[in-house]
Amino acid sequence: MRITNKMMTNNMLSNINKNKYNMTALEQQYSTGKKIQRPSDDPIITVRALKLRTNLSELEQYYEKNIPDAMSWMEVTESALRTVNDILRQINTYCVQGSSDTLTANDRAAIVQNLEQMKAQIYQEGNTNYAGRYVFTGYKTDSPLIFNEDTEHLHYEITENFTGDQIQMRSKVVGSYELSDLETVPPVTFDEPPQLVDTYRIQLAYDNLEQDGLDSIHYAKSIAGGEPVWQAPLPVTSVSITEFDENTMDPNEAYFIHETGEVILGANVYEELRTADNIQLTYEKTKFKNGELKPEHYFNSIMTDTLKPEQEPIEYTKTKQQIQYEVNYNQKLTINTEGSDAITHGIGRTIDDILNSVNEVIATEGKIEEINKRLQDQNLTDADRQRYERMLEQLDTELDLKNEVMQRAFEKGNAGSSEEQDRVNIAVADLGSRLVRLELTENRLSSQKVDFEELLSKNEDADMVDTVIKYNAAQTIYNASLSAAAKVVQNSLLDFL
Repeated sequence: MRITNKMMTNNMLSNINKNKYNMTALEQQYSTGKKIQRPSDDPIITVRALKLRTNLSELEQYYEKNIPDAMSWMEVTESALRTVNDILRQINTYCVQGSSDTLTANDRAAIVQNLEQMKAQIYQEGNTNYAGRYVFTGYKTDSPLIFNEDTEHLHYEITENFTGDQIQMRSKVVGSYELSDLETVPPVTFDEPPQLVDTYRIQLAYDNLEQDGLDSIHYAKSIAGGEPVWQAPLPVTSVSITEFDENTMDPNEAYFIHETGEVILGANVYEELRTADNIQLTYEKTKFKNGELKPEHYFNSIMTDTLKPEQEPIEYTKTKQQIQYEVNYNQKLTINTEGSDAITHGIGRTIDDILNSVNEVIATEGKIEEINKRLQDQNLTDADRQRYERMLEQLDTELDLKNEVMQRAFEKGNAGSSEEQDRVNIAVADLGSRLVRLELTENRLSSQKVDFEELLSKNEDADMVDTVIKYNAAQTIYNASLSAAAKVVQNSLLDFL
């Protein structure tokens, strides 16, 4: 085969270009630190890099955004629950102090004042928010757990459910005497002593309800161990607290006292309901005070805004509302705790009972003090003095009975605060277990992030030492090809003539 000069020249230029291209490719690897500059350089590395980058991007979303946000939410919730638990512990202590016989009326009034402030603070903790989102209100993160001001334009129809075990005993002193009884005609003889009457009640979550807002009790009972069967509704008589008389109540009747939010059960009605599996009461409330819990977060309810008559009533259904964050591949974690699982109406209603019982004792002590002052009047007739002394005896009896009621109220407060503490502790434990899971997931993702970054680096990044060695070798080869070419092209046609 004849080799021409043109063929030698073309081969020389081709070889020089190849060597130059190799040196340029290595120079780009050295400058950028990457093995390839475009997908066509190595499709396998390209595909692997795309997968690794996608996985790393997802990991960073979980590790740097989702998990920190979820952890902050849960830490804020845990802090609020621990505060509630501390307040309940203090309430328990005050209830133990309040049950002491050595306290004066002023001492108990101070205790009750502290209890009221603590009750308000518990419910205020329910308004804890994270980044403008309320943490205890389920999906309704834009709605506070409590009313932040007195509200009268919202009308609620509330459905509340109880069981027979939740029926409470209610102690009330009846037959009390007032100072005005000394002025009545014909004169009161003060022969009948006050009595302590125990009745049974269903205490609703709210007081100051609509007077005719409850007309019947719906209840279900298990028949012969089967499924609960709804029974015929029991009618309810609406009465005012000033009209209700425990001594004359019908054992076959139930009485709705709208001011206090109580349903007082006659003896026969109680016997019927105490074994009920479900007792359903639907009542109405319009006036809400600042700090009261919103019904939609706790019960099935229908809300009507009287300021917007054109707006349809809004129906709320109480369901489990779990806010879940995706914290890993196909792994979701519930981050929220609902207010109904930790903060209930019970502690507030218990403190209201304590307040009422203490006020009753203070009022009776005031009447006794006034009678003692009047007995010091030397101008009293024997008949008046005898009536005052007779009334004083009855007031002493009344005071003893009301002190007993107050003792029971404080004991109930002690037990109630302990129950609420148990509820909060369960919520804290549940939240804590989820927080531990989140921390374990965070640690695992941190390790995975390091592993994926290492894999991505091995796949894409050039080995600088190896690249420099290869570059120097390519440069030497390139220079050698130039030197060889210079010798080849030195000869011309004249050299052969």
